[in-house]
Amino acid sequence: MSSPKTVVILGGGVGGVVAARELRRRLPRQHRVVLVDREREHLFAPSLLWLMVGLREAGSIKRPLQRLARRGIEVRRGEIETIDPEARAVTVAGETLVADHLIVALGAELAVEIVPGLRDAGHNFYTEAGADGLRAALESIRSGRIVVLTAAPAYKCPAAPYEAALLIDAFLRKRGLRDAIAIDVYAAEPGPMGVAGPAMSGAVKQLLAGKGIAYHPEHQVKSVDSAARRLAFANGAQAEFDLLAYVPPHRAPRVVRDSPLASETGWITVDRHTLETRFNNVYALGDVVSIPLKLGKPLPKAGVFAHGEAVVVATNIAAKIMGDDATARFNGHGECFIEIGDGKAGFGGGDFYAEPTPTVKLRAPSRRWHLGKVLFEKSWLYTRL
Repeated sequence: MSSPKTVVILGGGVGGVVAARELRRRLPRQHRVVLVDREREHLFAPSLLWLMVGLREAGSIKRPLQRLARRGIEVRRGEIETIDPEARAVTVAGETLVADHLIVALGAELAVEIVPGLRDAGHNFYTEAGADGLRAALESIRSGRIVVLTAAPAYKCPAAPYEAALLIDAFLRKRGLRDAIAIDVYAAEPGPMGVAGPAMSGAVKQLLAGKGIAYHPEHQVKSVDSAARRLAFANGAQAEFDLLAYVPPHRAPRVVRDSPLASETGWITVDRHTLETRFNNVYALGDVVSIPLKLGKPLPKAGVFAHGEAVVVATNIAAKIMGDDATARFNGHGECFIEIGDGKAGFGGGDFYAEPTPTVKLRAPSRRWHLGKVLFEKSWLYTRL
């Protein structure tokens, strides 16, 4: 029988929760599984889009992380101050934890301050407060122009800004206000969900066009004048708005950037199949990693990939602890629902590791796929935590 080991998981998002549960399921109780997060509750981020348009209440889409303790997982709450990957030691609220195996699943930091004026000009719907604020603003607007903005070319949940525009369209039509309010999407990237290939990108463009939503690609925002309600772009263009909903720039959390884990990209570099870092028995997964693809773009940052990566990492760590071969490999497959409003959603998925380009297909929007997302949400909130 192997001697007692300690696995420390940094981050209580999708990847961290899945890794903790998989490890606890696979390992005898003599081995410790410790999950660390600064937040008290786990927020089911995909439902922020529904919160944004009044289809959910904030309290219904989050659960206390402490619930994991019932499954034999130690939950530590506190700010992660330092990470020493060589020693597999982390400082949490002044206390040092040393791991036999360390998993870094800290996600991406939303760096609103990178774009001057952005914070005060609109609503960051990638946060609970921002989505809630956007809901209040949508309930008040009666005419004008709503702009959905991606402030940088790469961000987590690549479908989300396009879903947001489509859900806002449905919200306004339900209230008989759509004819009085224009909706524009200004995107830093050259096409929606470009990493999924031209077919997927074209399909999303058609969804926007079908709802009369204007799409403006390759508009990298440079600054925002909140008083004048005006966006200034690097290409010299400007755009005015009455209501701004935005996706802010992303970067790795400070504690990662300040550690030896960060690569020249600012993110953590890992083996694309095992999620191992260059440090022994240290893994990283989810939004905090950068995995380059053959087409020159990184693997998208999305919960589905964090989930799959977490299963692989947990399986291999458990195998090592139990004296077995670590043979699990992440294959780059992923899928997501694409909400379009009116109780309908599309469903896209495929092989993102395929070369020379990912092979991803979008299934036509229907009530079936929307119901699938609802069932997934309920399953996650009621069975995972």
